[in-house]
Amino acid sequence: MKRATWLMLACVLQAAAAAAGPLTVEVVDKNGKPTPNAVVLLQVAGLGGQTPPPLPREATVAQERMQFVPAVSLVARGARVRFVNRDPWDHHVRSSAAGAAQFTATGKDAFELRLPGHEEGKPAQAVEVTLDQPGVVGANLLGCYIHGSMRGFIYVSDTPWAAKTGGDGTVRFADVPDGPVQVRVWQAEQLIDLPPQLLQLTRAPAQVRVQLQVVPRRARL
Repeated sequence: MKRATWLMLACVLQAAAAAAGPLTVEVVDKNGKPTPNAVVLLQVAGLGGQTPPPLPREATVAQERMQFVPAVSLVARGARVRFVNRDPWDHHVRSSAAGAAQFTATGKDAFELRLPGHEEGKPAQAVEVTLDQPGVVGANLLGCYIHGSMRGFIYVSDTPWAAKTGGDGTVRFADVPDGPVQVRVWQAEQLIDLPPQLLQLTRAPAQVRVQLQVVPRRARL
């Protein structure tokens, strides 16, 4: 085997060896029940492994049946988000930073839109915005002046190591570089940031459980 081929094979094996086993993160509420729609982010310090696919740079958030759908969106920094009103009545889209100061802070990505109601037989009207500020956008989070019960959330991530928990409250990351990893969790109703958890990943599968200090309200169906 030629020297160049040996060197290439060695690099491949070294990269493979630097990838840790899969990491599963479980998010539960104050009572220990699985929590969907929580955002899990990894701060990776090691080298090797494979970078995950990039997060979406385009997304659509619909207003339908007096709800924001999806309730939580996870997008990349600089993503274009399209808001569509599919209800027959007018809606606003009002954004502010999520947290204890909901709808009081004004930031780079704060915005207010008004979307007319959808007329039967005609395309639903839409407005697009670009989100450049990492973190959470909109509060209560995306809200509506007209219908105060409506809430939606957008999390803008500047790292591809991010995922949203499913109905079982878990996310799974593959090919994370071995070494130290910091796990952070954001959940819409957890207004006080949870402390990050530090892990030392190896080639063995790893699992971490993060417990919220709140019991999130169930989404309306």
